[in-house]
Amino acid sequence: MKLRVKPGPLSGSVSIPASKSHTIRGLIIGLLTDGTAILRRPLRSSDTESCVGVCRALGAEVDTGDDEMWQVRGTAGSPVVASAPVDVGNSGTTLFLAMTAAALAEGETEFIGDEQTSRRPAGPLLGALRALGATAYSRRGNDCTPIVVGGGLRGGHVSIQCPTSQYLSSLLIGCPAAQGDTTIDVPLLNEKPYVAMTLKWLEELGMRCHAAEDFSHVEIPGRQSYPSFDRAVPTDFSSATFFLVGAAVTGCRLFLRGLDMSDSQGDKAVVGMLKAMGCSVQVEPDGVWIEGPGELQGASFDLNATPDALPSLAVAGCLARGETRLLNVPQARAKETDRLAVMAKELRKMGGLVEELPDGLIVRQSRLRGTEVNGHGDHRVVMALAVAGLAAGGSTTVDTAEAVSITFPNFVELMRQAGADMTVGP
Repeated sequence: MKLRVKPGPLSGSVSIPASKSHTIRGLIIGLLTDGTAILRRPLRSSDTESCVGVCRALGAEVDTGDDEMWQVRGTAGSPVVASAPVDVGNSGTTLFLAMTAAALAEGETEFIGDEQTSRRPAGPLLGALRALGATAYSRRGNDCTPIVVGGGLRGGHVSIQCPTSQYLSSLLIGCPAAQGDTTIDVPLLNEKPYVAMTLKWLEELGMRCHAAEDFSHVEIPGRQSYPSFDRAVPTDFSSATFFLVGAAVTGCRLFLRGLDMSDSQGDKAVVGMLKAMGCSVQVEPDGVWIEGPGELQGASFDLNATPDALPSLAVAGCLARGETRLLNVPQARAKETDRLAVMAKELRKMGGLVEELPDGLIVRQSRLRGTEVNGHGDHRVVMALAVAGLAAGGSTTVDTAEAVSITFPNFVELMRQAGADMTVGP
């Protein structure tokens, strides 16, 4: 499927959908709940549907018939063994967060995924699960799916390198239900705001967990029970990024309804980054106004905590005076694609002046031109290139546009609502 974009500004207001990260955490915690978990206004997308399937395979009863309220009847911390390999689709978040939960079962569960997910290594998490008493291995010996976990999680002490925060979040969610106490040392941790998000879930549910301020050491008592809960899912700042940058690069004023700057999502930092590049920002109780300047100003940003913002900020850098440096984000190479290489390659096709670093990008002010670009089946790359098309000269065509359904099924609909000239076709 191809997404065709013509240049032009955005205007008015849009309601951004619910957070993928919060929805998946709510589902996995719901799987372990001793009772019923209710998620209000969750995100329905390919990734969250994959997570629903995993939770059902591991013994939870999940009712998603109502888009406004999903219900999960949990397993009281004792998931069952899946009767067949469990397909996580494109959702690396689901894979990693579900692995520790599945390790609580006495028998073994096998996880599989699509081509992109099957390139995302889980080695440090597999090693940690083995150190905590579970069975955990990759069938092909390459630390990627197919992955098998199970055998009962006893607890203990483990040290784990976390190039992705999802390894630690997985242990934080699953280890409270382990047979014994768990102590975790974390010498390397990227994407710290996502760990803060997970810990916030545990805190609000009354789970006992002590973490150092920098999350380098965590102590988790075992034999805990997750209570029932009823929670509204916050709006997704990662999805909002494409609209924030769209307003910035087209110099327009746009209201993003539902954004809560007090939420724990790391990508809320993008609001401040765009402000540093010259945008006007006004925070309201029910959302955020953003207005792009006549010309953005280049800046330097550490994206270690906000890797998902890299594709859209690379677009902003092309439209900014001087030089924009997006740094300290090596984990962007291990997402659905190598986003450093992919964004550099595709923006260059549009005339972008992009230099690829081992752990980031240097982007210089460019005159973007509309052309055919490859989204590489990566939802965030597709959406970022579509935003680039809003500020390019002439029409832009982005292929593999069907990938947006992974996290943002109504992306094109909301862009059109905000005035964008976007069409989808074969």
